[in-house]
Amino acid sequence: MPLSPRRAASLVALLLLTAAVGSTVAGCRRAVRPDLGQDRTVEAGVPVELGSREEGAPAVTWELGDGTATRQAARLSHAFARPGAYTVRALHEGQEVGRVQLTVVPRPVLRAVPAGAQTVLWVPRLRGSVEPLVDFYERLIGPENARRSLEEAPLVSLLLRGLYGGPGGVVDPDEGFGFFLTPDFDGVVALLGVYEPAEALDAVGRELEEAGHTVMRQEDGSARVVPEDDGPSMLLFEDRGYVYLVVPESPDAPEEGEPVQAQLVVSPDPEVVRRRVKGLTGAGLSEEPLLGELRGKVAEGSVYLYSGARPEPREEPGPVRGFFASLGVSAGAEAMELDGFLASSRPLFQGVGAPASALLEQAALGPMAAAQLSVPPEELAKLAFGAPGSPRREHTLERWRQQGLDAEALLKALRGDVAMLVYFDAPAFFRNFIRNKRPEPKGTVVVEAGLNSAQAVRKLIDQQLEDTSLRYTTQPLPDGVLYRTQVREQPVELRITPQRATLLAGELLEGRARGDVGAALRERFGGAAFGAGHVSVMLDLGRLRADLQAPEVVPGVPEGQLDAAQAFTGALLEQLTPLDSAFLDFSLAEGGARLKGRVSLRGTREVSR
Repeated sequence: MPLSPRRAASLVALLLLTAAVGSTVAGCRRAVRPDLGQDRTVEAGVPVELGSREEGAPAVTWELGDGTATRQAARLSHAFARPGAYTVRALHEGQEVGRVQLTVVPRPVLRAVPAGAQTVLWVPRLRGSVEPLVDFYERLIGPENARRSLEEAPLVSLLLRGLYGGPGGVVDPDEGFGFFLTPDFDGVVALLGVYEPAEALDAVGRELEEAGHTVMRQEDGSARVVPEDDGPSMLLFEDRGYVYLVVPESPDAPEEGEPVQAQLVVSPDPEVVRRRVKGLTGAGLSEEPLLGELRGKVAEGSVYLYSGARPEPREEPGPVRGFFASLGVSAGAEAMELDGFLASSRPLFQGVGAPASALLEQAALGPMAAAQLSVPPEELAKLAFGAPGSPRREHTLERWRQQGLDAEALLKALRGDVAMLVYFDAPAFFRNFIRNKRPEPKGTVVVEAGLNSAQAVRKLIDQQLEDTSLRYTTQPLPDGVLYRTQVREQPVELRITPQRATLLAGELLEGRARGDVGAALRERFGGAAFGAGHVSVMLDLGRLRADLQAPEVVPGVPEGQLDAAQAFTGALLEQLTPLDSAFLDFSLAEGGARLKGRVSLRGTREVSR
């Protein structure tokens, strides 16, 4: 049926009114639509800004998706405590006016360390890293000793409870833990990633109070901590998902006659650290250029150490730029590996090398300890008492001159290769043990240094012997001289020839096979350790255990007593330590120097004996 003009006009008016109302409603919703930005990834504990920046913008209801209560505000700042995926919704009058997807990831510990930190020791992620470290430490020193020592370290007991205490803890196992030093604060700072900062601060405060310290809580949630020994006050605070404990160093009393400095070079006030942390923006230490350069030179590990060289004011910068190292524990917590790199701005030791020790090429096999130093003497002297012409060096040389010693001549006489081998003498040990009823070490120490000239060395020895009450004899040799004496009833010989000086302390090594000890050590520990240009050290308690159990007959010791002594000493050694061997090697490399190390526990022998 056709519409009348009147009905048509009414219908048009209704349509226009509906359109106007709809337009107004839509306009209102657009006006309160907050700015949530794009879907993105953020870090746990770091506040996220959400909402409208416009002045006078209407409030909306925020549903954050992480279990926290809804809030009403035009603009919101919120930190998500735990990693995960969260949908944030903004509601107006019950209607959704905006949403954004936020993926929350753990905050890396180095982003919580100020970029100016000078030295940092850290565990990047607690879960999967701390457990093997603790297992290794417990095996090394015993569970009870490990527990006591770990609980004394700042924040460590909270960390361990967070990992081993089950669900509901405040420690974030996917974030990190560490210690750092800053050049403007005299002390150490510990930090730990947590879920619930307020609860974590309370937990640490309770632990400090149980340890006898006085904890004075502040309105901002931080706390001043007065140690039970009345030392400098510590500071406990939280920032962006990490708890910090700032521990000032107790000032040393000045020695008598030592001048008092007009002003402190570094501050003992913990507030210096808090201001640095609170003012931290961006990546913190995580994007330090030198750290990034060194990370690619070092193996992955569970614990890392970084130190950037910063010269003291008015001092000429040295060649060392910084150091980075990792520690990793093997499966089963039976060995710990160290891999480090020291970066230098110019070749260390001026690029000059020293030969490998001739002693290691032909010696008695099976030492329980070995060491080699292959460094040019002048470069070693610079490390020990300063560069030529420096005040420290001149002072040292003058003291030597007053004692009648020409240190410069001695340095020129040394070739730069020094080695030491230590052997255990099981028969002598058991004879002494049966006779004196107590275990005393018995063995032989051999030390050898290469010489360019024997004259300065002999002069030094003669002068020292003249000023001592030690009784000794000398015996001329076709190519040198032999000094003989006794120290604690043990024979000591020092042989000086034009090529080398050899010290033998203990009985002569008889009945042992001889060979290339250096090659055997390189085969065992890898690389070019104990070779030219290397500083290498090795301790082998596994060899000591084998030497104790080896003798079946010892002249002068009844068989039954020998068996009893072996059982007793073996059990005593097992009780003292599970350590099998320890090894450390330092060598020059392109761009600096490399450091390698290993600590092995029983049951991890690298080669058969």
